[in-house]
Amino acid sequence: MQSTEVNLVPTPYSRTNPFQAKIMKNVNLNGEGSSKETRHIELSLQNSGLSYVPGDCLGVIPENDPELVAALLEEMKWDGEAPVAISKQGDTLPLREALLKHFEITLLTKKMVQQAAELTDNEALKKLVAEDGVKEYIDGRDLLDLLRDFGPWKASAQEIVALLRKMPPRLYSIASSIAANPEQVHLTIGAVRYTAHGRERKGVCSIQCAERVQEGDTLPVFIQVNKHFNLPESPEKDIIMVGPGTGIAPFRSFIQERAVTNAPGRAWLFFGDQRSSTDFLYRSELEQYMQDGALTKLDTAFSRDTEQKVYVQHKMLENSKELFEWIDGGAYFYVCGDKQNMAKDVHNTLIDIIEKEGGMTREAAEAYLNDLQEQGRYQRDVY
Repeated sequence: MQSTEVNLVPTPYSRTNPFQAKIMKNVNLNGEGSSKETRHIELSLQNSGLSYVPGDCLGVIPENDPELVAALLEEMKWDGEAPVAISKQGDTLPLREALLKHFEITLLTKKMVQQAAELTDNEALKKLVAEDGVKEYIDGRDLLDLLRDFGPWKASAQEIVALLRKMPPRLYSIASSIAANPEQVHLTIGAVRYTAHGRERKGVCSIQCAERVQEGDTLPVFIQVNKHFNLPESPEKDIIMVGPGTGIAPFRSFIQERAVTNAPGRAWLFFGDQRSSTDFLYRSELEQYMQDGALTKLDTAFSRDTEQKVYVQHKMLENSKELFEWIDGGAYFYVCGDKQNMAKDVHNTLIDIIEKEGGMTREAAEAYLNDLQEQGRYQRDVY
C-alpha cells in the first residue's frame, strides 16, 4: 500500500543552501533612553518546508558592513571590480562582493597574522610574530587594523584574501513557537556596538539587522537543531527558566508553545536587564501569559533601578525555598544567555540553594546538580 503522506519531502534548504526569508517585522524592543538596542525580527518561512521545535536555533548568513569594505578598498587602493578566487575550485567574485558577502573580515586569527608577516617587510609585524605577541594583538582588532598597522604590503588583493576565512553563519536562539506562529520564525537580537583600539566596532550580523535591513528585505537562513536544549517530553513537568537580556529568546518560544498546547505543567521565568522602564523585553506579552496562566511566576531583576545592583541570581536566592521545592519535585531548570558571568553566577547560586534548602554538604549539592544535568533536567544555552 502506498503512503499518502506527501509532505515528508525533506526541505532543500540548509546551511550550504540557505532559505531567503522575508522580513515581516523588525522593531526595537527597548524604550527611549535605553543604553541598549534589541531587535525583534519576524521572518516568513512560507514555502520553505522548514520547521523547528522550541530550543532550536536559526542560522543567519550575514553580510559585512559596506563602510568597512569601502575602507579596506581605500586603504589598499584596490579595484573593487577585480575578480578574486573564493574557493579551491577557482570560483571567483568581484573583490568588493567577496569582501562583503564571502569573507570574515572583522576577526583575526593567529595563523592569519603569522601568514601576513610573509607579505610585508614591516619589522614590527615580524617582531610581533617572533615574540609571540600575536594573541594579544588580535584581541578586538580586524583586517583593516592589520593592513593599516603593518604596511607597506607587497601583496596582491588575491594574496591578502587568501588569508581570510569564509564568513561563518551566526546562530540565534529562536524566540517563537511554530505552533503559535505557523510559517514564521522570530529572533531577539542585541545590537553589538563598542569602541576598541580607537575605532568604533559593530557586530556583523546584529548591526546588519539593526541598521541595514528593512521590512520586506530577505535574510539567508537555515534551522540548526539543538538537541541539548528542549522542553520536557511530558507537558506535565514544571519548568524554571533563567534568561536575562536576549537570553529571553528561547523562553518566549517555550512559553508560547506551552500556551498553545495548554500544557498543565507550571512555568517560572527569571528575567533581568538594566531598567524596567526601557529594558523589560516582551513585558506586555509576559504579563498577559501571567494572566492567562501559561506563566505561573515571573521574577525580574533590573540592575540599574536600585542602588545595589540586583541580578537574576539574587532573585533566585530570594525564592530559594520554593525554587528547591520545584526542582526537588521534578522541575526542569534552564539557563540562556551570557556564558562569561551570568551563567557562572546562576550555576553557583543554584548549588548554594541546593546546599542550603536540601541540607546538604557542598559536595552533595554539586553531585545533585550533576545528576540533574545527566537526567537532562538542567540545560544551558550559553554564548
